[in-house]
Amino acid sequence: MLDFGKNYFELFGLPQVYRLDQQALAERYRELQRVTHPDRHAAADDRQRRLAVQAAAQVNAAYETLKDPMLRARYLLALLGVEMAEQGESTQDGAFLMEQMEMREELEAAKAAADPYAVTADLASRIEQQTNSLIARMAMYFETASTEQLEQAREIVRKMQFLQKLAQEVDRVERELDEL
Repeated sequence: MLDFGKNYFELFGLPQVYRLDQQALAERYRELQRVTHPDRHAAADDRQRRLAVQAAAQVNAAYETLKDPMLRARYLLALLGVEMAEQGESTQDGAFLMEQMEMREELEAAKAAADPYAVTADLASRIEQQTNSLIARMAMYFETASTEQLEQAREIVRKMQFLQKLAQEVDRVERELDEL
């Protein structure tokens, strides 16, 4: 069965790095799913079935963490001894926060705009560009992983959390527009 003592990178047999080969991750996920799927253990005893369910849950949690750039960064930081609070950590970058407030105001005004979908599409595009820029910077910080660079990676995670929430808000507004 599965070694529950391994970290997610070890579990998937992948190097412990930020820049992951996404195809290798997906292929390894499918292999692990096949091995750990509870239906494969339906004839086993209760303990073995329970372990199979736990193994499948561990594989799913690992995959969800490693495929998401922000979650992968948080996980890597934790492995490197930099713990982040689940909530309550916020960036202190005033310019970034001001930009986020302006983007939220644009989103709130989108419903009254002549072409609200153009507003949400523009916001979604800008969020994606900012996120991709942060991901590129994050990758550089993890390559050498000095104490200072890990702290900068932590700051990027904080910013990515803002962008992720804003992207979810854009999706919510688009769903509301679809219902009108």
